[in-house]
Amino acid sequence: MRAFIAFAALALGGFRGSAQSRPAPVTPPPGNTPTAAQATPQTPARDSAQLRQEVEQHRAAGDTYLPDAENFTIGDRTIAANTRVDGPIAVAHGNLDVFGTVSGDVVSLGGDVRVHRGGHVTGSALAAGGKVIVDGGVVEGSRRAIGIAPPTLPTVPTIQAQPLSTWESVKLVIAWFALLTLIGLGVMVFAGGNLEGVVVGLERGFARSFWLGVAGQVALLPLLLVLVVGLAVTVIGVLLIPFAIVAYVIAAAGLVTLGFLAVARLTGGVMASDRGTSSQRGVHLRALAIGLVVYLGMWMVAALFAWNPVIGAVLRGIAFAVTWVVATVGLGATLASRAGTRRPGAGSTKKTSTDELAWQTPTPVSGVAAATRKLKVGAGG
Repeated sequence: MRAFIAFAALALGGFRGSAQSRPAPVTPPPGNTPTAAQATPQTPARDSAQLRQEVEQHRAAGDTYLPDAENFTIGDRTIAANTRVDGPIAVAHGNLDVFGTVSGDVVSLGGDVRVHRGGHVTGSALAAGGKVIVDGGVVEGSRRAIGIAPPTLPTVPTIQAQPLSTWESVKLVIAWFALLTLIGLGVMVFAGGNLEGVVVGLERGFARSFWLGVAGQVALLPLLLVLVVGLAVTVIGVLLIPFAIVAYVIAAAGLVTLGFLAVARLTGGVMASDRGTSSQRGVHLRALAIGLVVYLGMWMVAALFAWNPVIGAVLRGIAFAVTWVVATVGLGATLASRAGTRRPGAGSTKKTSTDELAWQTPTPVSGVAAATRKLKVGAGG
């Protein structure tokens, strides 16, 4: 019995001792006091490789004020009232609320720094990607809020266009000469009459062809817009718009090319002679080749001076101006002659000549009796 009483007393005494040894709950001070969850500081993210990489990227971008990654904690953090901590205090991807005292700097990365009433920061308050809000507190150092630049995407290396070398420019001119020669041969074989009609139009009116060509160049785009609007009225026309645009561009390029070849042939015809050729087509072919050599020869000279930027630019400008004038005159002549199908002066004029022997008919014409011819009778009978 005595042993049972002693055991009960020991058990009761142990329970009371454990109850007395338990610490009493701490009552937070009145005022702007954070909750227990907010007051609990988080463990610094010392092993966060991603955070370390992010801090290093911002430092490389110029944000040298950021402390080392070991000083950061991830998420919101609060410095409780009536407490004093040594800085720097840094948070990442969260807000930093200061109710107490921080001896040093406070930094936020991707959040705000808020210094509340009663809060005291002896250093600077810096926010990268957030704001520095002083709500009744004190910040002895500087306050800076810096926007975070968007993450740098991998850039594609830009390829700068290098000017053509002398040999490349020469090859380009030779290629254009070969192309225009082939087109000229095709035109002379399959559309020789059209080319001849444009040449005749050039011979009849050079100045008129030039101004008509200028007007044609100005009207190219408005006419294309009118064509597109006209086709857009109907459903079927809308479907035909892409094909119409392609056909329009091809037709315009064909008219300009035909006019340019006509001017080249006319120029070559003035400079060439008929010696050594037995056919008219041979004469025209030689004239066309000479004209192409004349006009593309200016581009060849400019290509040979491609090594000199100043002289090459001047020669290219001269060649471009001459080529534009030639193309404009040729376009005007092509438009005036309707692509060579209408030759100036070749209209359908009717000759009103009467038959000299019509008076000899014995049959009255239109009700008028035929005139009789008086004959002289000689003296001899």
